[in-house]
Amino acid sequence: MGGLNRNLVLAIVAAAVGSGFQHGYHTGVINVPQAILKEWIESVWGDRLGSVSESKINVLWGVMTSIMNVGGTIGGVLSGLVSTKFGPKSALLYNNVLVFIASVLMGFAKLANLYEMMILGRLIIGVNCGFNAGLCPMYLTEISPVDLRGALGSVYQLLIVISILISQIVGLEMMLGNKHWDILFLLPIAFGIFQVITLFFCTESPKYLLSVKQNNERAENSLKFLRKSEDVNEEFSQLKHEDEANKAMPKVTLKQMFRERSLRIPLMIAMLVMVAQQFSGINAVIFYSTETFISGGLSEQNAQYATIGIGLVNLIMTVISMMLVDIAGRKTLLLVGFGGMAIDTLLLSMALHFSKSHPAIPWVCIVLIGIYIILFAAGAGSIPWFLVTEIFNQEARPTAVSLAVPTNWIANFIVTLTFPSIAGAIGPYVFLIFVVLNVIFFIFILKMVPETKNKTVEEIVSQWKD
Repeated sequence: MGGLNRNLVLAIVAAAVGSGFQHGYHTGVINVPQAILKEWIESVWGDRLGSVSESKINVLWGVMTSIMNVGGTIGGVLSGLVSTKFGPKSALLYNNVLVFIASVLMGFAKLANLYEMMILGRLIIGVNCGFNAGLCPMYLTEISPVDLRGALGSVYQLLIVISILISQIVGLEMMLGNKHWDILFLLPIAFGIFQVITLFFCTESPKYLLSVKQNNERAENSLKFLRKSEDVNEEFSQLKHEDEANKAMPKVTLKQMFRERSLRIPLMIAMLVMVAQQFSGINAVIFYSTETFISGGLSEQNAQYATIGIGLVNLIMTVISMMLVDIAGRKTLLLVGFGGMAIDTLLLSMALHFSKSHPAIPWVCIVLIGIYIILFAAGAGSIPWFLVTEIFNQEARPTAVSLAVPTNWIANFIVTLTFPSIAGAIGPYVFLIFVVLNVIFFIFILKMVPETKNKTVEEIVSQWKD
């Protein structure tokens, strides 16, 4: 990774730490202290209207949990627009206003005795995360040298995994998952402040400055800063060549994205890979993990620790994936991941069916969950986030991101909303659904997804031109 230097690392850390933390932390923070938060909702309702049924509490909890996906969809749709208006770096900077508003709403909901503040805060932080999911991978892709683009594009997912793990740890009862749970929702302000300070010292994307702002001098200076070198003539000439080729094409509209073959095919790939990530079964596996650990003979507390252990496995494999993505390639890792997950979910479904018949089988389930997490982290976890930014040129990228990122949030929302009901109806056989889906995704990737390793954007997009 010889292309790394102090300035490039600063830009990567500034963009990824603040944005990836918000996305991962707020995905996981609400899960571990679930019981105490439900008690609080019941208490607030009781103070207002008297007793409340468990079903109504569950409905409110479902809204509070899934509303973040609605916000994520809104932010994802608008991410391309704000990227073009402000630039990906500046948009990430301004996005922290939403972090402050959401954190105050959620952090003081307990003091105000209003669960509506928590729901509104979850919606707003979802918008923030939707922006982050579109803007951060875009910025990382645009500032990265070609040979590091895959590894640096995976940094966003790495920060999501790290922050999910952090949220699980601080959410334990012995930490802040107790009567002090309101502090959990104020902590993200610190990461928002960190991002504002560090981004202040970073440069805007050279591709944005060249293609959108039409400022050659600033674009060249930005590239010199990122490469920490005055000798950027070859790379800058390549950027200008790409920009001139893009200018020769008409401005990309939403209608063109669906009508023109050169845009429609990569858009279909980007959107379906996002759907594949969420429909692979990752939420189902995590949902069953604690229950499986308990059935394996662990106490409820130890099962929580085991779940954190799974988070550590996910983190380690995400780091390994970052190293492999520019060696093995994106397509290879996706095929290994989805093919392996198809086999793993089939075995897991069978093992869960027989889990009561032999004391050793629950431990087999635990091993299979660990293997699944390894397979998911190797490809499906990180690659979809930056693949969409690799298969479109500068003109089409913002619009493509504005369509692909919301697709991920909508798919997440569908799984979050429907999975508990389906699992309640058919139990462990729910994993058979994911066996079929993962086989379909494997075939789709094999036939349609291109290998983008060590290729310029121009080389990648040229294969779909008429």
